[in-house]
Amino acid sequence: MKSAQVRKMSVAYSLLLVGAVVLLAGCERPPVDAVQRGFRGTGMEQVYNPRIVAAQAPGNVAPAATPAASPDGPKAKDVFKNVKVLGDLSVGEFTRHMTAITAWVSPNEGCGYCHNLADLSDDSKYTKVVARRMTEMTQHINADWKSHVGATGVTCYTCHRGNNIPQNIWFGPEANPRSAGLLGDDAGQNKAATSVALASLPYDPFTPYIYKASTNTSADIRVIGDTALPTGNLKSTKQAEHTYALMMHMSQSLGVNCTYCHNTRSFAEWDQSPPQRASAWHGLRMVGDLNGAYMTPLQAAFPANRLGPNGDVAKANCATCHQGAYKPLYGAAMAKDYPELLRTGAKPADVAAKSTAEGGVVYFGVGSSALPGGAEAGLKTLLDALKSNTTARLVISGYHSASGELASNQELAKQRAFAVRDVLKSAAGVDEGRVVLEKPQSAQANLAGEDPEARRVEVLVK
Repeated sequence: MKSAQVRKMSVAYSLLLVGAVVLLAGCERPPVDAVQRGFRGTGMEQVYNPRIVAAQAPGNVAPAATPAASPDGPKAKDVFKNVKVLGDLSVGEFTRHMTAITAWVSPNEGCGYCHNLADLSDDSKYTKVVARRMTEMTQHINADWKSHVGATGVTCYTCHRGNNIPQNIWFGPEANPRSAGLLGDDAGQNKAATSVALASLPYDPFTPYIYKASTNTSADIRVIGDTALPTGNLKSTKQAEHTYALMMHMSQSLGVNCTYCHNTRSFAEWDQSPPQRASAWHGLRMVGDLNGAYMTPLQAAFPANRLGPNGDVAKANCATCHQGAYKPLYGAAMAKDYPELLRTGAKPADVAAKSTAEGGVVYFGVGSSALPGGAEAGLKTLLDALKSNTTARLVISGYHSASGELASNQELAKQRAFAVRDVLKSAAGVDEGRVVLEKPQSAQANLAGEDPEARRVEVLVK
């Protein structure tokens, strides 16, 4: 009898031990380190596991730059056929860049991954079409999203790390048919998904925040309502869970905890938050811009086996570049060694504004109606002409790119027109009665995506 009881107790203890192991399996064994990032007592500490950091470090080492080539000699566009993006580079510079891209994206397949080796000008391979557009996207990030990437910039290697397809991409979740059981539809949550660090939270925080952001219809990233009940505070628990899901993704992608961007005294207060929070704010909008302006328009170019379960194209999120590091490649400034990726060519957007006595044009940043620095200096000729001609009438028209929701873009174009009107009123003393705001009858914007030439306001003197 006693032996049976002993056996039962042994089984019970064994089960208890197994249960304890299972419960502790999700914990990290000590030691873990912490760095204080704020005032004492605020709980602003970064906790990190040195073993995880050590394991990630080799994957975040930037490769040595390809030796620079001479800018002298004939241009690539004059020697090679069908060079649409980097044609202003010298042949040597262009060849160097192609060599670098091959090492970054297709080190095993070589040039044949993107090119028809029998005819390098041929565009029949989808990989070449995509690579060309991704080069433009990289230039766009470096030129127009300094608010997030700063002077460090990015290259193709930042995301690809020697892989044809970046290791961290996402597709829209596969449709989940309502089951026949009592549980019914999971409503997009309550699965321990890797997209939210295995938390039981909504497992698609990307579509509402960094995909729909490209159409200006993204959900508010908010937990606390901005008005008191009962005057319209409609921030639901479910919306809070979606916000937490996005935060879990960002924390996992950067290898940091909440205090990297927030002051734990009050998570909602911007004026008490570290500067990284502003960078993250721009980063979310940058990724939304890239997904809407560059990735989605390429969907038709990809074969079916490269699309997601819903037929959608692969898209980027925070992990695509960061890959577990607080800064991609721990802040290695690769882009400075490839200056062709730091510019967008000789497009008018490289100049804030330009003018003649008959009119002028002002170019704006992505999603911005703020007058760019140097715009007034660029309009000097026009301003001088208006000061000498006190009866001239002005017609001002605002334009927008094709990326995003039409109604929001039209409002943005109108606000840009207002900004130009205001500077003309203040700098040249133009009376508002001499100004006509005219909505363009036909906006010659790009057909798809984000084009710097389309983000403009035109002024005509009549």
